[in-house]
Amino acid sequence: AMCYKLLFVLILALIFLQYMYTSIGTSNIYPTLLLNSTTSHHAPLFSPSSGENSYQKEVKNLTAWIYSQGTPLTAADSMPLCPLIPPDLVGVLGAYKEGGKFEDIEARVGAGLLPGGQWRPSDCRPRDKVAIIVPYRDRLEHLSVFLANIHPFLQKQLLDYGIFVIEQAGTDDFNRAMLLNVGFVEATGMRDFDCFVFHDVDLLPEDDRNLYTCPVDQPRHMSVAVDVLNYKLPYADIFGGVSAMTRRQFEKVNGFSNMFWGWGGEDDDMAARIKSVGFHISRYPSTIARYTMLTHTKQKANPARFEKLFNGRKRIKIDGLNSLQYRRIHVKLSKLFTWVLVELVRTTI
Repeated sequence: AMCYKLLFVLILALIFLQYMYTSIGTSNIYPTLLLNSTTSHHAPLFSPSSGENSYQKEVKNLTAWIYSQGTPLTAADSMPLCPLIPPDLVGVLGAYKEGGKFEDIEARVGAGLLPGGQWRPSDCRPRDKVAIIVPYRDRLEHLSVFLANIHPFLQKQLLDYGIFVIEQAGTDDFNRAMLLNVGFVEATGMRDFDCFVFHDVDLLPEDDRNLYTCPVDQPRHMSVAVDVLNYKLPYADIFGGVSAMTRRQFEKVNGFSNMFWGWGGEDDDMAARIKSVGFHISRYPSTIARYTMLTHTKQKANPARFEKLFNGRKRIKIDGLNSLQYRRIHVKLSKLFTWVLVELVRTTI
């Protein structure tokens, strides 16, 4: 009898531990670690506050603004659909706008923004709900320029959109792909987005006909022609820089691999995942899908990326969204974007 009691206590303890190390969000089905933590060895965008459940508070604020204080549902249902081709597009945008302090950018482009960098048109029903996922660490100047340019760009396209800046805390090697997975999980936990644009912070679109939407049949590589690459596609299977996928597409490939620490390899791995499930990579013409890359110091390449790429197809079903682990440190709904500070957890496959 004593053995059965000990076994019962052990089972309860395991259930409790599993509960503590999984998501608190009802729509988050992935095995993430969401413990409060203050570990940070670099300067985050904001100072995380303590003594409050910031995640639940901020998400409650977001849903309140979007669904209660926004356009009433009855009025939204009576509005016409936004035009398939937005009428205010101008094509080539010319020189990009400078950044500056967040409050200055807010004064210039913040009209109509809801908390967390959310926006939707007020006179028509948007056809697409788009989450812009930006992996980030220590690139404040780039982020300010990006925000000053991307908000007017997206609003001309009449999208219902939100910008999510996913910042990696700690001193571990940067893991861009893992941050994109985190952004997908966090964004889907907040709103029912149907399109996800994974966007490097140092790339600025040059033509507003480059629509930030997701084809329902195939993933789309957006940054086809980049100025520093002489506006030429380096190779056929490139999927880096800026890319767009529906929720169904992203879940079908199990997201990005979590194994690429340091620079390089994760996008080629994603291209292989896309092909392995029967998709192909779609693109706009290079005359439209053009980008300016902001100057930055190139990171040191990870020499282990080639081995990870070689074995990538073997890991698709076990390495990605379903193996993602991280600690959410803080969530803040600023005027220009939703900021999520996380500590990534290395896993072995």
